[in-house]
Order: sequence, then C-alpha cells, then structure tokens
Amino acid sequence: MRTRRHPPSPFGRFLASCLLALAFLFGSAPALADDPLEPGYAPPADAPWGDKKTIELPPRPPSFASSEHGWIDFAYPPGARERVQPLVREADAVRTELSVRLGQPVLSRVHVRIARTPGEMTTLAPEGAPYPKYAAGVAYPEIGLLLLTLAPLQPSALHDVDEVFRHELAHLALGDAVRDSRRVPHWFNEGLAVHLSRESSLARLKTLSTATLAGHLVPLSTLEHGFPGDATAAELAYAESADVVRFLLRQEDRDRFPALVSRLRDGQPFGLALRDAYGMDLSTLEHEWREDVAKRYSFWPVFFSGSLVWVGVLVLFALGFRRRRQQSRQILERWAMEEAYADARARAQAAVPRMRIVLPVTDTAPTSTPGLPPLRPPPMDADVPRVQHDGRWHTLH
Repeated sequence: MRTRRHPPSPFGRFLASCLLALAFLFGSAPALADDPLEPGYAPPADAPWGDKKTIELPPRPPSFASSEHGWIDFAYPPGARERVQPLVREADAVRTELSVRLGQPVLSRVHVRIARTPGEMTTLAPEGAPYPKYAAGVAYPEIGLLLLTLAPLQPSALHDVDEVFRHELAHLALGDAVRDSRRVPHWFNEGLAVHLSRESSLARLKTLSTATLAGHLVPLSTLEHGFPGDATAAELAYAESADVVRFLLRQEDRDRFPALVSRLRDGQPFGLALRDAYGMDLSTLEHEWREDVAKRYSFWPVFFSGSLVWVGVLVLFALGFRRRRQQSRQILERWAMEEAYADARARAQAAVPRMRIVLPVTDTAPTSTPGLPPLRPPPMDADVPRVQHDGRWHTLH
C-alpha cells in the first residue's frame, strides 16, 4: 500500500532553507549526488534523431501561404500572417547571433512549417520521424525543417511563439555547426538551445537553487543521452543543462566555445574536444560548475520559500498601514491648522471698531433728488407753524 507523506509546514521549510544556507556558507560545495530521477530517459523531444537517408522534407500543404526570404522560407495558414511576420523580421538577427556564438556559418537553408494547433503540427512531420505530442516546436537538423504551433498545448499555458522559434533554430544551428548533433551530449544540445533562445530564467533559477541546497543536482553523465519523462525531473534537467552552457559561455571563456564546436565538427568526441578547448575533462567541468552554482544560487530558495513570501506580504501590509496612518495624521493636522486660522481671522475682524459717518446739517434745506427719499427739513423753531409746498418749506405768518 502506498502511504502519503504530509508536507512540511511553512516554518519548517523556512528553517530548513536557513540551515542549508548556513551549511553552504561554512562548508564546501556538495559532492556529486546520486541520481534522484526515475528511469525513462529519451532523446530530445523537440529534436528527434533521424537519418538523412530515410527522412525527406514533406511537401508544403496546398492550403498554406508561403513566404520565402533568402535562406529561410515559411509556410503557414493564410489567416496567421500577422503572427508570422515577427518571426520573419527577427530571423536574420537570430541567425547572425548563432553563427557568432558557434564560430561557424550556420543555417544555409531552413524550412519553417507553422500549424494552427499542436494536433495539426503532427500532420506536418516527415514520415518515419515521430515526436511526442506535447512538443510546442520540433527541429529536424537532418533536413533543415522546423515545425511550430500557434496555439498552446494547454488552453491556460503560456506560449511564446518567438521563444520557441529561437529555441528550435538553435537546434538546427548546432546540427549545422557540428555536422551531426548526435555527437554532443543531450544536455549540451538542450542547454545551448535554452540559453541562446533567451527563455525566461526565473523558474529555472528557483528549480536549480532548490536542488543545489537539497543536494539533488543530477550528474551530467545521467543527462548525456536523454532527459527524464517526469515533468518535475525534466524541469531540473533543463535548468542544469542551460546553466552548464552558461558556465561555458562566461566572459573569460567565451572564445573557447567556438574552439569546442570546431573540434566537434572535425569529428572529435565531446570529452576530447572539451579537454583541448577548455583544458579540462567532463568531471572537472562538472566539479567547477557545481562550485560556481553553489556560490550563485545557495540563498535563493530562502527568498522563494513560502514562509518568506508571507513574511514579505506582512511587511508590505505593515508598511502600507503605517503610511496610511501618517497620511491621515497629516490631513488632521492640516484641518486643525485651517480651523485655527479661521478662528484667528474671525477674532481679528471682530476687534476692528466700526466707523460712523455724520453729515453736517446746513441752514438751507436742499431740494429732493428724483429717485431718492426726500431730505429731512432743517431744524426750526417748534412754535412757528410751517408747511411744505413743491418741495419747499414755508412758514405761516
């Protein structure tokens, strides 16, 4: 009966990450671990090994549109023109970069077939060279054929057609540069394609750093002839392969890489070509790479651990709450200042005395002005009778 293990708590994962990080800080690089992957390795899923004598370039589907640009031609459904144009525009730049990195002129003739869906892509494959149905792109270096699909394998999956295009072109370029890609280890073939296609590295960084801390890195000899079928194990295999190629292409050794490719083109086995170009064998390469990866990725799982993510969320929440309180306090202080200013202004206005204007009274009574009330008569003797006629006052005699 199969038992189910309970996953560790977030605090337990965080504590384990810290202990492993301290072990790397005060200890040495991990020794070569036993292969933790299950059996079931296979040749490149997106670069099937075939024989140039037995496979032929399939004809272009009659319903497809075509676009030829010198060394490369595209065949695609008529409604996919806008999706294909970015690939056409970047093809020359990708070819130039591949030629510079490999130190050889590559990709003299390439045929690109673009399908609407992964299912349709299987109908475009040459006879006698099947490939797994889960592939988003396939390269056939023997005949210079590249297959792509515009739709993702899963409806919710991320699918970057440009990225897959660069990846598969790297497979074709390596086949051209060494004349036969079966001469190179599988990890070298896939690692070069991943590295030169500039695929997103965040997920690989997390996978590689976690395996480094746990001591579960896979020996390169295990990845020489294929990758595991398990998705999680294959993810680690791709991450390792891309990082080893990154190590070979580092700035101080960048000029050695074309020399390695040239020796492979001349027919030398990979181990001998590596020793002549880099001055080390495969075991030395793996040892130095493991030391480098231990320095580069030892502490990344601490930052990616679930507990640290929640701690980060809480810290951000606390900072946001503190900032909101500061903003509220500033608003209240501004309101208090405005009210104090208004009260002070009202008191100052109340303290100013009001001016009273008194008009002098003349002996002659002015006449009334039209539209204004009549003026009061000048003071007279109260004992003398008087009347008003036509706006004038008269005394009675």
